Amino acid sequence: MVNEEGGDEMVKDDMLLTAGVHIGTKQKSADMKPYIFKVRDDGLYVLNIQHTKDKIKTAGKFLANYDPDKILVLSARQYGKTPVKFFSKVLGTMTLQGRYVPGTLTNPELATYLEPEVLMVTDPAADSKALREALLIGIPVVGFCDANNYTRNVDLVIPANNKGRKSLALLYWLLSREVLKNNGELINYSDFKLTPEDFETKI
Repeated sequence: MVNEEGGDEMVKDDMLLTAGVHIGTKQKSADMKPYIFKVRDDGLYVLNIQHTKDKIKTAGKFLANYDPDKILVLSARQYGKTPVKFFSKVLGTMTLQGRYVPGTLTNPELATYLEPEVLMVTDPAADSKALREALLIGIPVVGFCDANNYTRNVDLVIPANNKGRKSLALLYWLLSREVLKNNGELINYSDFKLTPEDFETKI
């Protein structure tokens, strides 16, 4: 699955296509128009995987600038919870499991109160409560954004299928490796021993 020749290729396109990373929704937002490659005969919008790869690289560099324990990553989507858990385990980031409690980022009186310096969301729509609070406290937001997402409050957009089980597993696996590579903990991609399947929600 991973290029073993030097371990320096992020990911082969076939791997992204097999996981359905490029398969969007039947609706598109004006915000996501620049990232859309085409519309299929069945009405599904197809995302440009070159943009996906470029943005994962950018996000890896960006997140590596922060102490992991100052990064909050979350997913309200069921298929995003296992990928988020492994992402957090690999990098040492904060994560939230279960329902998002309003005020978690804005109310110091709450037992659930957290003070992240950056927020990573799986879906800006599903994770909208946390996204709004990140906006209120002025921290940057990184997010996987599907064809139908509005991105005006997302500072770093990663265009991708943020609903599919295999897609989300692969996306968080790739982003984990990028952060590790940028903070110097990983030399070659092939040295990363976890697989996308490890990040995948079991059904």
